[in-house]
Amino acid sequence: MGLEVIREFNLQHWDPREAIEPTSPQELTLESGKVLYFPMLPFELKPQESRFLSEHWSDGKTKNISYRGEDAPLQGAQGTADDLLELKAMMARFSHQARQLIEGLFPAYQQGLKEGFTSFRPARVEGRKTSWRKDDTRLHIDSFPSNPTGGKRLLRVFSNLNPAGLPRVWRIGEPFLPHAQRFFPEAQAPIPYKAWLMEQIRLTKTRRTDYDHYMGQLHDLGKKDLVYQETSPQQRFEFPPGTTWVVFSDQVLHAAIGGQFMLEQTFKLPPEHLVNPAAGPLAILEALAGRPLIS
Repeated sequence: MGLEVIREFNLQHWDPREAIEPTSPQELTLESGKVLYFPMLPFELKPQESRFLSEHWSDGKTKNISYRGEDAPLQGAQGTADDLLELKAMMARFSHQARQLIEGLFPAYQQGLKEGFTSFRPARVEGRKTSWRKDDTRLHIDSFPSNPTGGKRLLRVFSNLNPAGLPRVWRIGEPFLPHAQRFFPEAQAPIPYKAWLMEQIRLTKTRRTDYDHYMGQLHDLGKKDLVYQETSPQQRFEFPPGTTWVVFSDQVLHAAIGGQFMLEQTFKLPPEHLVNPAAGPLAILEALAGRPLIS
């Protein structure tokens, strides 16, 4: 529908500084709500790692296997101790390469960039049963109820590992501004002291700001509105195996509607490290609210 969200790059190195012609900084492209797509940038598995492309390694309790640092055990995985060490090493290598990519493409972010979790997603998207709120086949911005960001941006790197040639299929929605303008008037105002209480009883890992509250409202209101899901401006895009893409997932509306076997790395970035903070969700929501949303 003419959204022109995808920006394609021919980069073939996880460290852009290894390219024959260094890649120009792309912070403004990313911050404008584009998906940076690298069709020639695969994550290379070692021969013995191909066996991990199976749902067998998931413990079945979550959709993701999560790597949370060298000193922490994998979450959501099952297998022998030796197998899990190899799987952990694979995910750690992806995390390292994703960091090289981000630091090379976006030098302005280096001082503020913080690594989040690394996820391996062995489950098939199609047919997964869940509640509408957790249904990622519906267009949404990322907002995590139990893990408030406090305004930090969610920068994510994805790579499709599918061994059968199947793409990772996304629907990509309208820009954040019209989405927020549409649903902000329907959002409930924060309840005084609720964020404090949620932190005290450990429903959230940290204190939820008003920004987190409104991001959660936009996430839920957009997912719940089936007319919006079907009729809002959107485009379908297929990411083939061996490709990588980068996006601010708290800004770009997206829905995963097909695919299996993917690696993902999350980074968090304070809004003051953006090149153009006025284009980000915090500035947009504060303008709509008419007041600061982080204190």
